[in-house]
Amino acid sequence: MDKIINISIISKIDYFSTSKIDMKHFLSIVFLFLSFIGYTQNGGDNVYEFLNVPVGARVGALGGDAIAIKDNDPNIALNNPSILSPEMHSMVSLTYMNYFADINYGFFSYTSHFNKLGTFSGGVKYINYGRFLETDDGGNELGEFTAGEYAFVLGWGKNIDTNFSVGANLKPVYSSLYTYKSIGLLADISGTYYNPKREFVTSILIKNIGRQLTTYIEEGEREPVPFEVQLGISKKLKHLPLRLSLNLNQLQDWNIAYNDSTYLTNSNKKLSDEERAERNKTSMFNEMFRHATIGAELMPSKNFSLRFGFNYKRRAELSLQQKPGLVGFSWGVGVRIKKFHLSYGSARYHLAGSSNHFTLTTNISEYYKRNRVPAEPKPEKVKKPKKEKKQKEEK
Repeated sequence: MDKIINISIISKIDYFSTSKIDMKHFLSIVFLFLSFIGYTQNGGDNVYEFLNVPVGARVGALGGDAIAIKDNDPNIALNNPSILSPEMHSMVSLTYMNYFADINYGFFSYTSHFNKLGTFSGGVKYINYGRFLETDDGGNELGEFTAGEYAFVLGWGKNIDTNFSVGANLKPVYSSLYTYKSIGLLADISGTYYNPKREFVTSILIKNIGRQLTTYIEEGEREPVPFEVQLGISKKLKHLPLRLSLNLNQLQDWNIAYNDSTYLTNSNKKLSDEERAERNKTSMFNEMFRHATIGAELMPSKNFSLRFGFNYKRRAELSLQQKPGLVGFSWGVGVRIKKFHLSYGSARYHLAGSSNHFTLTTNISEYYKRNRVPAEPKPEKVKKPKKEKKQKEEK
């Protein structure tokens, strides 16, 4: 069973300016929480890794991680629920991603706002690994089977004041790999600071808090979930239609580097122990940049945007040293056509291919508001002036 789970995991490649007192308290709470986090898991060691794969076209184009963008996009709110706002009321979003080896991702969401309670969203995120041929030890075909995983995302966000907002996601997860089933319950919590005058946003996200409720095999050990802490910032330039974003990932753990040459180095008998340790060592700057994802969004008009991103960790771990190419880079476009907002994103994971993301977003309230037949105005009663009444009485 461990081999089956490991194979499925490997196939999923990667994946302030209010008062000073307010900002001081906000940052103190953030770092106080981080100081209590005493465990961590990296990609490939956990169940439900599909939760960390970027699905939305905009997020995929910006490098795979973008949580600090506050412009009423429900696809950003999928990862950061504190971005949810009343302006997203009645928004529907559909996303499809063509991954690798016939693996397909998808997401659907609907957002609704309730006065005093906040803004809520509900959706389903899924991954379909495709159909597999089942054979016995002798190679005789026994039939076919499918594998897939699903997460039901229930989100809530609320503005505390004009600058601060909070949010949370509840994510029941169902995983089906051949005859092996597993159920988990996870949650996200987040907070966002937004300065509308300076077009500056910063967000803190603590994602995938929870556990595996039922294991793939009876009486099996519960496996860790992909817990992660992220910090994001973005700034829209004043005199240029450009937004720059920076996302810091895996903040709960400094050592996230994976060196795929470690085995070859350790098996080389000609090297001393000191030489092996030196070759396996990851520099401080190399380790630091693996935590960062950089994005840029050029917006010459409200109806068109061009996006670019760079993921250093993806490039460092998935590119070939002799021919890195554009591995780690991503790009995309966003177009608004009447009531629809269409987005496309492409991320280069390897020389073998790229992922393709497609997102369609619309607000259904725009349809029934404009198509509603206006009520006929009631005829107004004309009141006769008092002078006319007096003249009639005199006559």
